[in-house]
Amino acid sequence: MYTLLGGDGRPYRSAVPGRYGGHRRSRIYGRLDCRCALRALGRGGYRRHRVFFATERDALVAGYRPCAVCLPERYAAWKARRP
Repeated sequence: MYTLLGGDGRPYRSAVPGRYGGHRRSRIYGRLDCRCALRALGRGGYRRHRVFFATERDALVAGYRPCAVCLPERYAAWKARRP
């Protein structure tokens, strides 16, 4: 079983792993193969605040923003919508 965050920001159990990873403190989500996230995980300080989402929609509704490195187009669209 895997623990994912839903759009309401609450964790739930899933038999299927998440497709996106996020960082609880910075409220950023991205692909699981993101080079920045993998580098941070390699240093060890990031793991404690790691969360997972089944969909991008869940991440966005939960208040996370797209990663500028691994999701640059989605990040640009997110940034353009900000006031």
